[in-house]
Amino acid sequence: MTNSRARETTEAIERLYISMRHLFYRGFFKPAGVSGESIRSLLKTINPEIYGTMNIPNKLELDGLMYVLDRLPEGIEECAFIHLTSDEGFDKGSFEPIVPKKRRRNCYRIDEHQMNIEVLLGRSEIYDILTHLTFLFIEADKIRNLAFIQDENWKPTRAFKIIEEVVKGEKKFSRKEKEVALIHLSSLIGRSFDETLRAYNTFGDDNNPDRLFKIIYNLGKVSLEDAKGAREREIYFSAILKERVGHHYFGEKWANKVKEVLFENDLHMRPLHIISANMHSVKNMLYANDALKKKQHHEVDYKLYEEISNKKDLRDKVLKYALEEGMIYIADKSGSNIDVQIIDLSKTDLKNTPFAGSKFSGDDVVMVFDYAFGEQAFEVMDELLRPFEHKGEVYMMKVKSVSIMGKAGILTGEKGDIMIPTSHIFEGTADNYPFENALKLEDFKDDELRAFEGPMITVLGTSLQNRDILSYFMNTSWKAIGLEMEGAHYQKAIQVASKIRHHISPDLFVMYAYYASDNPLETGSTLSSGGLGLTGVKPTYLITLRILEKIFKSAGKTTSAKK
Repeated sequence: MTNSRARETTEAIERLYISMRHLFYRGFFKPAGVSGESIRSLLKTINPEIYGTMNIPNKLELDGLMYVLDRLPEGIEECAFIHLTSDEGFDKGSFEPIVPKKRRRNCYRIDEHQMNIEVLLGRSEIYDILTHLTFLFIEADKIRNLAFIQDENWKPTRAFKIIEEVVKGEKKFSRKEKEVALIHLSSLIGRSFDETLRAYNTFGDDNNPDRLFKIIYNLGKVSLEDAKGAREREIYFSAILKERVGHHYFGEKWANKVKEVLFENDLHMRPLHIISANMHSVKNMLYANDALKKKQHHEVDYKLYEEISNKKDLRDKVLKYALEEGMIYIADKSGSNIDVQIIDLSKTDLKNTPFAGSKFSGDDVVMVFDYAFGEQAFEVMDELLRPFEHKGEVYMMKVKSVSIMGKAGILTGEKGDIMIPTSHIFEGTADNYPFENALKLEDFKDDELRAFEGPMITVLGTSLQNRDILSYFMNTSWKAIGLEMEGAHYQKAIQVASKIRHHISPDLFVMYAYYASDNPLETGSTLSSGGLGLTGVKPTYLITLRILEKIFKSAGKTTSAKK
């Protein structure tokens, strides 16, 4: 039965992406039209774990709603018209950018009914946004059906009238009256009073305590206007976005800037170690002790890194010190949303770091760049590894190693565990990328943390996975240990550059390791249940420690990349 459901899910995911791609090139669609209904039907067939009770018609999915609204611009629930655009100069006007809480993208409220969302990261971002919007439309129509009597007049229920009263704010509600309103809200959305109260506190803040009421009210209202034909919801894709997607427009600008900075600082012919990771762990391990006047002891001080994660003033101190000691920081202006740090190891004093015993004496350069998103990983890595021209001469990148550290969903363990991939497999195809990982399971023997080694699935979208397909990947001969969105894209670019186009030396070594941000098979541990918090500090820094140890150990071993 599970295999049958897994096949059905795989087919639905493939059809969903083909449909979304078709609609993107068509340029628009109506969520309540034939195309929109087709996408909804496919999402309901997949029934992802992250969207919880989406398929239950009389029960609103609160955790999924919070997850989605954290990744979409504030006020999206009020808008009938949603335009997906490229970077088209809206910041030059008087529009105030709206940045979602959990996604670095600029959005603009054009008027009362229209929201523009800038898409800079390619197809994966488009699929991600459309999937979240489809979930939002399903929940909105659910609210409409629960809040209005379905006759020719669509008369509102008593509960919805009370919700409207709270939203309009014309009357001052006492605490008891607010609790009565919450009871009506809970009965409308099919949730217990306890669940609704918890959601009310989670969604709201001091500036906007009644946000949950407003979200429910506006979702239902916009859906009703669509059903009555008063204002049909529509999604548009701009002509410039359609022109730029797939053409490495932002990735090329980003990579050229990085290469310019390397050249300006006479680092372009040095051995280069590329690390795709966060913007703090490498910097903190190399500079935090000296910056904060701490003495490095035999053991790595993970408590210090926790403290830095918690306190902005400490983070600012470390960054200021690192820049004074020669670290170069490139704040992205290309539109790729990927910042870069460049560290010249010949100028870096390792005496008071966890690497004091490494005996490193090379002139290697470490380049750390922030996380890419889905297919964007191929774009940025492909552009970065290309030869570059300067004053009529063409130079090869002297890449000695590429390391990928990121968050991933684990299938075999729990939040905070570590995954060491041996291959990346594209979801929905037989495409696979086996590789020799310089990081091994024995590198992560730790009393507190568990580590797992094996194949990992590169999925089209983390928000599309359900229990059946994940169980299939884990329990059949695939024996997958986890899922993420970038690994196969990175490896494809590395293999193309090193083995086919010969843009870089074939002698480079690669390192991949992930820490588990969630377990999508475990109730209460999916991405919608919240982040890792400080639980993620130890695995993040342990992986960083092992990556840097291997880099320092490789000193003196040269690659064949040359001018």
